[in-house]
Amino acid sequence: MSKPQDTKGEGPSSGEVTRDLASRIASAQRGRIIEANRASGNGPDDRTSLARGMRIGTEFVAAIVIGGILGYLIDLGLNTSPWGLLIMFMLGFAAGILNVTRSVAEMNAASPPPPMPPRHDAEDDKRNEQ
Repeated sequence: MSKPQDTKGEGPSSGEVTRDLASRIASAQRGRIIEANRASGNGPDDRTSLARGMRIGTEFVAAIVIGGILGYLIDLGLNTSPWGLLIMFMLGFAAGILNVTRSVAEMNAASPPPPMPPRHDAEDDKRNEQ
């Protein structure tokens, strides 16, 4: 291997060249990572379908369970069995449905709809034949 020749006063020093090269490599790597994430649809806030489904299901079940527990406690405290449990269970169910619809609406608003393919009508075929 040969030693690099000394270039006094003829351009940037080797330290500057190394820093410039390192910064260009780092920016190219960041660009590749961003492009790969964009192509695969895995942004930092994007979740997989399984994770979304688990979150929605957990929120739904949790609302029902909390409503049932609160209703049971109300029945114990006020001695109104079974009406507190039934009413709070139904309110928990309604709250669970509300949470699910709100979560799904947020997810739908966050992701744009896929592009629609062009439509072909019988009239288009007739125009093309003429």
